[in-house]
Amino acid sequence: MPDKSNNPFQFWEELKRRRVIQVITVYAAAAFVILEVVSIIVEPLKLPEWTLPFVIVLLSIGFIISVIISWVYDVTPEGIQKTKPAKDLNETEKPTTSKIWKVISFVSILIIIGSIVFYIIANNKKHSDISKLEKSIAILPFTNLSEEKGNEHFADGLVEDLLNRISVIEELKVISRTSSEMYRERGVKGVPEIASELGVSYIVEGSVQRYGDKARITVQLIDAINDDNIWAENYDRDIVDIFKTQSEIAMQISSVLNTILTSKQKTHIQDNKTKNVKAFELYQMGRFYWNKRTGDGYTTSIEYFNKAIDEDPGYGLAYAGLADTYNLMALQGWIDKQEGRDKAVDLALKSLVLDENLTEAYTVLGSIYDYVDWDWENAEKAFKRALELNPNYATAHHYYSQHLHITGQHEEAHKHIDKALELNPLSFVIRYVRGVEFYYNDGRFIEALAEIQKCNELYENHPWLPRSEFKVYWQLGEEQKAYEALRKIFERDSIYNLENAENIYKVSGLKAVLDWKIEIDLKDAKSDYRPYSIADTYGLIGEDEKAMEWLEKAIVSQKISPELNFNIHFKNLHNNPGYIAILKKMGLEE
Repeated sequence: MPDKSNNPFQFWEELKRRRVIQVITVYAAAAFVILEVVSIIVEPLKLPEWTLPFVIVLLSIGFIISVIISWVYDVTPEGIQKTKPAKDLNETEKPTTSKIWKVISFVSILIIIGSIVFYIIANNKKHSDISKLEKSIAILPFTNLSEEKGNEHFADGLVEDLLNRISVIEELKVISRTSSEMYRERGVKGVPEIASELGVSYIVEGSVQRYGDKARITVQLIDAINDDNIWAENYDRDIVDIFKTQSEIAMQISSVLNTILTSKQKTHIQDNKTKNVKAFELYQMGRFYWNKRTGDGYTTSIEYFNKAIDEDPGYGLAYAGLADTYNLMALQGWIDKQEGRDKAVDLALKSLVLDENLTEAYTVLGSIYDYVDWDWENAEKAFKRALELNPNYATAHHYYSQHLHITGQHEEAHKHIDKALELNPLSFVIRYVRGVEFYYNDGRFIEALAEIQKCNELYENHPWLPRSEFKVYWQLGEEQKAYEALRKIFERDSIYNLENAENIYKVSGLKAVLDWKIEIDLKDAKSDYRPYSIADTYGLIGEDEKAMEWLEKAIVSQKISPELNFNIHFKNLHNNPGYIAILKKMGLEE
């Protein structure tokens, strides 16, 4: 029996004699090549997500079998024979390694070394490229591969949910779904072009196929600058586990982009706002109609939000959606302002009882404190809390910019409206606000007109646009274009007789048409902000005394917009004692 101290050396020699080392080397090289090929073809061929792990298991089993076989058997000129123990061999039987084995082993070692070096270099380059690129991302609408077209809203909901999860990552700029939705039918546009238009470095694409109680989600993350797929995965899951899957996808995206997550951010990403898939789908339908910003859209959205609550009474987001809807209906005159305000506040507070981290609820409260309560301090707190919870929520930046504008913090206001548009570059509403409330009231009429024209491209013939066009053309002295914009208003509203307007314009000009319009407006009390609207029109045409008269009527009835603090139409009233008194009553005095 050999000395124990020599056993490891003797065992190593025996492994070499039985060619186990050569077999391991060749097998490892072959395995490297197989795994690389499989990882490349999985995504294009849409193979199941378990394909690569399955191949790894097979290769592991094969490795064990090949080692055992190489230990027991040997390939000789006489064929495959059982390998004799070393002690039974004489000098003439001592084997020598053939040249072919030496060549195969040498080539295999080169393959292994080359694969390792290539992997390290490629991995380092990818991480280097990722670290150099701005951490900004957009998620394009997922393709609905289900047979039922109705499942498209389910796919859209998954996109919205995924956006909500990753948007809390502070170092990651996340583009709003409103903008990425524009690329549902993108035609021949490639990923780099879309990314350039959205101002992002990364694009997420995906598809959803729902069948019975199961769903397959395919997701890929693309370096849009280099048009390089840097991560892809297939998820075959039960519908009941769909939200857990969403959390996995969000965490994986964060990991690939090398973002650093706080414990709060991890908790938010893994938090499921509901476990009820039906409630989730109904909520998404509610948001779909809410985004239309029309009376019918609001009414339909309320129906869906209520159905979502019926499915899951603990679904805080659905209550926040209702609060959002009643708030906008009140501000836009679809319902009584105070009634809408009270409903919206109750619903927003209810949603926060269910989930204290709802950005949407704080954003609604901030808007109500600004436009109804004139509670500037609490509005500031609400918006700051909303942005602390989700720095990528474009609506919070949008509403906060208006709050800052109202309270005289104009430089900061511009930063936040620009940030809102950066996060949601194709939003009609945000672009409209930047053009009409910011550029116009800064006296930048050409820039305001450019934004209005972009708004018309995004939402052709929206009812908000004609009045804005009229104001800009009036300021630019383009009377004919200003009248054409007024005609659009008259065509939409039956209280105005278009034939009368035409005759007045031909005989007496635009100013006479405005006087005629104001007379009709005075008789119409359907708008909550009618006194303020009349004051605004008088301010526009330079009749400051009448503008002041109607502002005083508006403040008495509390039907006045806090935006008067930056309204360019009232710039000649800033030293007027009555105007100063109004600001003081609203808590806006300098």
